[in-house]
Amino acid sequence: MRSLLSMADLSSTDLDSLLKRAVRLKRAIKAGKEVRSLRGNVVGLLFEKPSTRTRTSFEVATLRLGGHSLYLSANELQLSRGEPLKDTARILGSYLDAIVARVYSQRVVDQLAEFSGVPVINALSDMEHPTQIVSDLFTILEVKRRLKGLKIAYIGDGNNVCNSLLLGAAIAGMNMSVGCPESYRPDEKILKRALSLGKPSGAKIEVVPDPAEAAAGADVLYTDVWVSMGDETEKENRLKAFRGYQIDSTLLKVAKKDVSVMHCLPAHRGLEISEDVIEGPHSIVWRQGENKLYGAAAGLEWLVGTPNL
Repeated sequence: MRSLLSMADLSSTDLDSLLKRAVRLKRAIKAGKEVRSLRGNVVGLLFEKPSTRTRTSFEVATLRLGGHSLYLSANELQLSRGEPLKDTARILGSYLDAIVARVYSQRVVDQLAEFSGVPVINALSDMEHPTQIVSDLFTILEVKRRLKGLKIAYIGDGNNVCNSLLLGAAIAGMNMSVGCPESYRPDEKILKRALSLGKPSGAKIEVVPDPAEAAAGADVLYTDVWVSMGDETEKENRLKAFRGYQIDSTLLKVAKKDVSVMHCLPAHRGLEISEDVIEGPHSIVWRQGENKLYGAAAGLEWLVGTPNL
């Protein structure tokens, strides 16, 4: 049994399989074909955090693949009254075929995988957001027709999305430059792991304090919010620290002429990204958002489904 708790759980072969599945499933779903690869499977969505795209994409993906989803708000479970997580995990695992978890702590998804006995998908934790990156890499592949050798520049907070993107880029053989303040670097263990994964794939990974240096010659510019869920008490300090780390028309000038701009949403226009850029011709943000559905479908089929196409 396998789970997707971290991008580092994927080999290059696994990632290639997921991306090929996303291509196939998007084509089939858009054509209105009946896809029954999750027929008879029940997927539980255990969410501690609010969600628009992640929850909807996994619910719709499960439905489109012929399965059933069950939304489980942590506030409405006995977890909120102190039941040990491992007890909840054991019971949910006896009812469900897979668990998709959006949680505050990586420890939660790790324990769910340890005690539930069913595949677990990390749909966001404080450390990583692997399903986001699978759909992001799928989007880049659609637009650029390749991944290996491209340069992606991530501008802003070295958060969970940045962590997973570092690992994903390294596995895919993409060069990645993170432009962030020194106090908001990506997790050092993740960075070390990405550097290790990048050696066989040929990926070049770096973290620099200057956003223009990071963006120079980039094929893709990527950003995320400066204040993530759980960081609200640091808002004022973060707004000061990230001043100058906005993806705007000035930053686009140092990237490649055909640069694509990505944001995992929700976006705060005027902070991490300017209005003219997110709505401009370089933006592939809306395709990126749509493709979360197909990334979710690919992950579910890869872990628990039986392909019928």
